[in-house]
Amino acid sequence: MATGGWGPGNGPGQPGGNGPGGQGGWGAPYGPPQGGPYGPPPPNPGPYPIPNQPPHPNPYPYPYGPQPTRPAARRRRGCLSFGAPFGLIGAILRSAHRVATRLFAQERDGRIVDRTVDRVQLARTVLGAAATIALILAYNVDPNRWEDAAYGGAAQLILAPFVLIIAAPLVIIGFIYYAPPHLRPHLRSRLRAPLKAVGWYVLTLVVMGGILVPTGLTVNADDGKSWWEYVLAVASLIVIVWGFPFFFMASLYSARSTFNSGQVHPMLPPVLTLTLVWVFAVLNMTEGMPGGPPIVQIGSTLGGPLSVTAVSLWELRRMRTRFGVTLRA
Repeated sequence: MATGGWGPGNGPGQPGGNGPGGQGGWGAPYGPPQGGPYGPPPPNPGPYPIPNQPPHPNPYPYPYGPQPTRPAARRRRGCLSFGAPFGLIGAILRSAHRVATRLFAQERDGRIVDRTVDRVQLARTVLGAAATIALILAYNVDPNRWEDAAYGGAAQLILAPFVLIIAAPLVIIGFIYYAPPHLRPHLRSRLRAPLKAVGWYVLTLVVMGGILVPTGLTVNADDGKSWWEYVLAVASLIVIVWGFPFFFMASLYSARSTFNSGQVHPMLPPVLTLTLVWVFAVLNMTEGMPGGPPIVQIGSTLGGPLSVTAVSLWELRRMRTRFGVTLRA
């Protein structure tokens, strides 16, 4: 009599039961496995690391854990996209600015960085521009006053390097002569940087003039052009597109750094700035006084030079008292 699928069998060799060697009803007929084809299982097959084991060099070995992903490729804009012209103009301006700063705004060794002086100079410039605008609005009735002011500012910016080229040698000679005798050879040996900056500026003018003047005199759009006229036309286009922005930035940085004269001595740029501002003050006086009452005329004529002089003298004093920079120790 059978007792059920899990009960003991009716006899040897009968199905049913749980006896070993097939004596049970549904047991394995060959007994318990004596080891699979992959060997014994690991001693600690769980998901936790084995204690007292060095860490794996990659805590998330492939294919588990986070995998390195490549950043999504940026979509390139076509040459006919909306921003392409502005991108080209920006690239040209950045290239001209990079070359101008490399040639005319070199940082001297051991330069003095004084943020307070920079802020005062910026505040003086802003206040001077605001005062000029207020005087134009109040006393200048010329309808072209804004255009004249813009042309005057641009003219001063362009003329500043030429004034420096003429006046700076005299100032530098006097500056070196005022220095102690043992310091003069050292100062003369550091004149290479200003001379190189002046040379690059003059070379820029010569190249631009040497290209634009022959182009304007010889190239005619009506007759047939020869190969050298095409070369001049392409060179003139390069000068107009890249050379003019470079020349503007070169003039700006040359006037600001006074042709890298700070590499000769830290006190030399403020001294040259004093000379430059008073030269322009004399030139402005020769053109006539601005409109308004006498006190306003005097203030608009001498206010700029006097304020620049005060800031430059304060900068020289700050160099001496705060940073210990002197000319005659």
